[in-house]
Amino acid sequence: MGFFMTFHLSYKFRLLLLFLLCLTVLGWATSNYFVGAIQEIPKAKDFMANFNKVLVWGKGKTLTQEASVKEADLNNCPSVSPYLRGQNKLVFKPDLTLEEVEAKNPKVHRGRYHPEECKASQRVAILIPHRNREKHLLYLLEHLHPFLQRQQLDYGIYVIHQAGSKKFNRAKLLNVGYLEALKDENWDCFIFHDVDLVPENDLNIYKCEEQPKHLVVGRNSTGYRLRYNGYFGGVTALSREQFFKVNGFSNNYWGWGGEDDDLRLRVELHRMKIIRPMPNVGKYTMIFHTRDRGNEVNIERMKLLHQVSQVWRTDGLTSCIYKLLSVDYNPLYTNITVDFWSGA
Repeated sequence: MGFFMTFHLSYKFRLLLLFLLCLTVLGWATSNYFVGAIQEIPKAKDFMANFNKVLVWGKGKTLTQEASVKEADLNNCPSVSPYLRGQNKLVFKPDLTLEEVEAKNPKVHRGRYHPEECKASQRVAILIPHRNREKHLLYLLEHLHPFLQRQQLDYGIYVIHQAGSKKFNRAKLLNVGYLEALKDENWDCFIFHDVDLVPENDLNIYKCEEQPKHLVVGRNSTGYRLRYNGYFGGVTALSREQFFKVNGFSNNYWGWGGEDDDLRLRVELHRMKIIRPMPNVGKYTMIFHTRDRGNEVNIERMKLLHQVSQVWRTDGLTSCIYKLLSVDYNPLYTNITVDFWSGA
């Protein structure tokens, strides 16, 4: 009797060992399959890299997970925000400080904001090219943050600063902003925004549409009229897909002028149509300034514009070379500093 009981237990033990062995082999094979798949699919590699960079808060929960859980419980924001005021009188205090602007925007962190009461329809990145315009940037931030919040947008502001002594290249800075901002978030919409233009009317919605959108219909310096037929500069809105489709801006416009017309030609080559808000809505105040040193008129711009149809595929996002010096997370914006050395 003892012999049979021992044999019976031994048989069960062997079955258990066999089952555990099978599980081990299955686990090893499955892990190899998924590791191989991740190595083969760049998107999966990017996802894993980004996932590992997410900050962990609390007991194993990430900031991204907490935000997603909160958003899942919210209704969509209304198509027209109830907080809009329309035309707004702009005031620029000569003694304004960064601390004052920060104090007025306690819910903005690292330049990011999302409405707490509803889920925004788009994630919008505001890209601002910058060099030696600190006062203009301060005025823009003072007015732009509440302007965007009244529109109930999920947004982030990126300031792309060009270091070094090379001539200013607005277009290339905006290409950099697009590429670097996408490392933070899979933004739906990009607003390419000059630092010296401040919107006057919050009915001028900073969202992307089915077609590329030009937001500056008029400004105070032109009597609130369009600068010229086909003008596509100052502030423009393109979706992630639209900007990628045209290969972004050209990287070859050093100094002032031409890059916005180049982008318009790229848009038209792809049979997209530029749309604008009503003239009484697309109004901006341009903060007066003299021409910056290092941003002289680009005398090559007309020659470059005649080459757009031949070079757009090879000149743009796909050829944007730069040296990333730093990414600094300030309370009101993310500052990306780059250098375009002589070989760029």
